[in-house]
Amino acid sequence: MRTRSLLALAGTVTALTVAVAVPASADGNAVLTTGSAGGTAAAVGDTLTAPLAGGTTATLYSSATGTSGVTCTSSQFTATVTGNPTAPGTATESVTGHTFDSSSCTSNVTGVLGVSSITVDNLPYSATVASDGTLTVSPGTGSTIQTTVKLRTLLGTITCVYQAPSLTGKADNSDSSIAFTNQQFTKSSGSSLCFANGYFTAKYAPVTDAGARVYVN
Repeated sequence: MRTRSLLALAGTVTALTVAVAVPASADGNAVLTTGSAGGTAAAVGDTLTAPLAGGTTATLYSSATGTSGVTCTSSQFTATVTGNPTAPGTATESVTGHTFDSSSCTSNVTGVLGVSSITVDNLPYSATVASDGTLTVSPGTGSTIQTTVKLRTLLGTITCVYQAPSLTGKADNSDSSIAFTNQQFTKSSGSSLCFANGYFTAKYAPVTDAGARVYVN
């Protein structure tokens, strides 16, 4: 009897130990959910969209600490969910669109009169979203993340092409946002009026899936 009691106690202790070792998030929740943290899993194939967060701007400045460059008040990205495992883990997406409304863009670069267009090239990009909120955007194999900026000057329109190997952002469940801060691009071609480096900063919110806010778990 005593032997059976000790075995039963040992079994109970082992079960409790295993339960404590399992992460709290390992309850079947997906990395990306809609409606709330721990809500309905975003399905593979779902389209996620987000505009600039209200009252914010997207900027491409010539330095990480300066204010000279291009500023836009209207921008949006679109991505498709390609993988959404159980949390903790890493979800995957295909970034299929990233647009800037040129009519909302201005430039304070000396000699530049205005912004004709900003185009994100080489789409789609791949993206990963980890449970800790880290977002990484990468180009396709043999490609690069690239943005083409066309600026109006007294001498006509100039084209500035900027490239980056990858981008890193951060997701925040408090407002279902994704923020990029001083992501560095390097000029690959363009006139002397095109600054040598571009530092991209923007906050997109809310990220939604068919109108429902998206959360990272």
